[in-house]
Amino acid sequence: MENNTWVNNHTGRSDFDLVGLFSQSKHPALLCVVILVDFLMALSGNIILILLIYFDAHLHNPMYFFITQLSLMDVMYISVTVPKMLMDQVMGVNKISAPECGMQMFLYLTLGGSEFFLLAAMAYDRYVAICHPLRYPILMNNRVCLLLVSSSWFLGSVDGFMITPITMTFPFCRSREIYHFFCEVPAVMKLSCSDTSLYETFMYLCCVISLLFPVTVISSSYSFILFTIHRMKSAEGRKKAFATCSSHMTVVILFYGAAVYTYMLPNTYHTPEKDMIVSVFYTILTPVLNPLIYSLRNKDVTRALKKMFNVKSVSQESIK
Repeated sequence: MENNTWVNNHTGRSDFDLVGLFSQSKHPALLCVVILVDFLMALSGNIILILLIYFDAHLHNPMYFFITQLSLMDVMYISVTVPKMLMDQVMGVNKISAPECGMQMFLYLTLGGSEFFLLAAMAYDRYVAICHPLRYPILMNNRVCLLLVSSSWFLGSVDGFMITPITMTFPFCRSREIYHFFCEVPAVMKLSCSDTSLYETFMYLCCVISLLFPVTVISSSYSFILFTIHRMKSAEGRKKAFATCSSHMTVVILFYGAAVYTYMLPNTYHTPEKDMIVSVFYTILTPVLNPLIYSLRNKDVTRALKKMFNVKSVSQESIK
């Protein structure tokens, strides 16, 4: 019976219609090209950053290990939603089956939740590096780094395993049109013909708990960091520490801000158009911006990039 509920949900249809970004645009073809370019930039930027960190021995430290994981999450995150959206626009279809919708929902919840906790781990790493530099190799050894990363992935998957099954087993007796470009939980819940107020309260509490711990860690870490930076005598040291931390805070504000709007603000603040625009920030723009933020504002990464391109140019000249 539960399987029938998952697939058919009290109707004869087993799929949903995604009424996404392109239906709201006056120039859907241009928007499609822009999103495709963003998608390719996100893929190439994050993959280059991962390979750069992997092959450059100078970047083999905890901070860049966490950045590698962040880039991996971003590649997977943008790949969950954007390829299908672009293919639907090209093929002229906008349907998604219930199992596909559930899988998409589970993946983006897992990856988004994992990124919340990973950003907290990165803030803690910067706190130890700046406030306790002499103990940094001990406090942030390989075992601790692996534990923090694996915990981030696990805690993120808890969100997916808790929220997805409950959402997808609600009866959908109304329109099958999801006013979004992917199966986001609030947009899907609007189609349910049953009372979802209790579940919405439960989801709100889950989001508060999921955000409370990372936000506490991040705010505490940066409070200590700012205090330590203020006490630094070296102007160069202050500049380097502030540059590293400001990059991370930019990513945190973008990602957490969009999540708070989507899952914690009352329904009176939401419209389908606003929800889609905000979702663009954390599903498309954040994966594009992350490699730029961590490379352009990071001297070690830019040095490694220059070194890589110099090696390529030297090898090409030797071939000639």
